[in-house]
Amino acid sequence: MAKVELDSPADFAQYVGGELGVSDWVEVTQEMINMFADATGDHQWIHVDVERAIAESPFGGPIAHGYLTISMIGGMMFDILAVSGCKLVVNYGLNKVRMPAPVPVNSRVRAKARVTEIKDLGEGNIEVEFNVTVEVEGNEKPACVAAVVYRYYV
Repeated sequence: MAKVELDSPADFAQYVGGELGVSDWVEVTQEMINMFADATGDHQWIHVDVERAIAESPFGGPIAHGYLTISMIGGMMFDILAVSGCKLVVNYGLNKVRMPAPVPVNSRVRAKARVTEIKDLGEGNIEVEFNVTVEVEGNEKPACVAAVVYRYYV
C-alpha cells in the first residue's frame, strides 16, 4: 500500500473510521532484541539467551520484548503516513495497549493503522488517535493492538 500523504492535519477528517494504511514488513532480528535489552536493561533470558529460549521457552526460541514491538510503531507510522504543513508532530502517548501474541526472533512485523478520533486543539492544531495493529507475518493473532495518540501542530 502506498504511503498516505496529507497536505495538512485537517485532511485526517476523511479517514475517521477507515483504514489509513499499512506499513512495510520489518524483520525483528536477534541483534535488534539484544540492542533493545542493552538500551532498557531488560535482559530476561526469554529475549536474549538463545540456547535457553530454544530449550525452555514455550515459544521455541527467543521473542522480542513487548515494549520493543510497541516502540517500533513510531517508525512504522512514518512508513504509513506523511503530513505536510506541520511545524511539529508529537507522539502524545497510548490510551490502551494489548500484546496478544509474541514476536519470535527473525519474524517480520507490519502495522495497520485506522483513524479512530480527532480532537481540535485550537489554532489548526489537532490530536489524532489511531488504532494500530501490529501483525506478525503468518500469524493470525496480532502481536500488539494499541490506541496511539499523536498531536499535529501547524
